[in-house]
Amino acid sequence: MLVLSRVVGELISIGDDISLRVLSVNGSSVRFGVEAPQKINVHRSEVYERIQRKQATEKVR
Repeated sequence: MLVLSRVVGELISIGDDISLRVLSVNGSSVRFGVEAPQKINVHRSEVYERIQRKQATEKVR
């Protein structure tokens, strides 16, 4: 795992098309802005896991 340190306003680039910007830090909470092509799905992990479970359930039917 790559670990990076950034301050508010700084970017992290992933490949040529994805950027993460640190928007704010409040205690242990960090807000990011994500810029990515529309074809790239971006979800919080709990949302992604729920989508995966739903898709797995639908495949079983």
